[in-house]
Amino acid sequence: MHSDVVASRSAEHRDSRESRNGSTPHLDSVSLAIIEQLQEDGRRPYAAIGKAVGLSEAAVRQRVQKLLDQGVMQIVAVTDPLTVGFRRQAMVGINVEGDVESVAEALTDMSEVEYVVMTAGSFDVLAEIVCEDDDHLLDVINKRIRALPGVRSTESFVYLKLKKQTYMWGTR
Repeated sequence: MHSDVVASRSAEHRDSRESRNGSTPHLDSVSLAIIEQLQEDGRRPYAAIGKAVGLSEAAVRQRVQKLLDQGVMQIVAVTDPLTVGFRRQAMVGINVEGDVESVAEALTDMSEVEYVVMTAGSFDVLAEIVCEDDDHLLDVINKRIRALPGVRSTESFVYLKLKKQTYMWGTR
C-alpha cells in the first residue's frame, strides 16, 4: 500500500483525541484541507498541497509540522501485513476485572498489538493483533495477554480475509 496519514493514532499511546498538552487542538478549515490532501497521498509535495489549499509551500510545511507535533496525525507507510510476513491477524475482546486502563496500557506496550480501545459493551477492551502465524498468535494471547493482571477472559476473532482497510475517512 502507499504512504498514508493515520490520524489520531499515536506512538506515545495517549488518548487519541487529545494533543500532547492534554487539550483538544482546534483545527481550522485550512488544516483540515491539508490533512485531506495528505490522506489522499502522504507523499504529496508541500507545493502541490499549498496550491490546493491556498498557502505557500513554507506555510504548508509549518502547518504539517504543527499537526505532527500536536499529535493530530502521523505520516506513515501503511502495509498489507500478508505481504510483509504477518499471516495471522485477529481482534481480541478482553474482559477485565479491576482497572481497565492498566490492562489497556500494558497491551499498548506489546509490539504485536496494533490497536487498543476501551469499550462499553460485551468487552472492556478490544485489541487488534498482527502475528506471523497461528503459533505466534497463540503465544501472544495465551502467555502474554491472559497473563496480564486483571484479565478475566478473552475472545478471539481471527481474520479469515481482510476486505477493506483504509484511513481515508477525511475530516468530515
